[in-house]
Amino acid sequence: MIYLILFAVLLLLMLAAAVYATFQRDLLYAVIATGVISLVLSVIFYMLQAPDVALTEAAIGVALTTIIFIITIRNTVRHEDEHDKHSREKKIQP
Repeated sequence: MIYLILFAVLLLLMLAAAVYATFQRDLLYAVIATGVISLVLSVIFYMLQAPDVALTEAAIGVALTTIIFIITIRNTVRHEDEHDKHSREKKIQP
């Protein structure tokens, strides 16, 4: 019985993180939410007695994919930052 309740809670947590990642406007928070989805999914795989799949999901889904997305976000320029920079330049020039 406790197994079923834990399984349901993990599924609801995964669903909530997916909805949060979908509607989040900040990309960094959306990437963290997808990392949470992968982490919960790896726990679910482990509960379903598939430890090899759980380990692969944890290594690739949580670690590698999240790190690649964060590095990509760090190396890009936000559109809002560019817009603010151009606005300040126009204000300075008479």
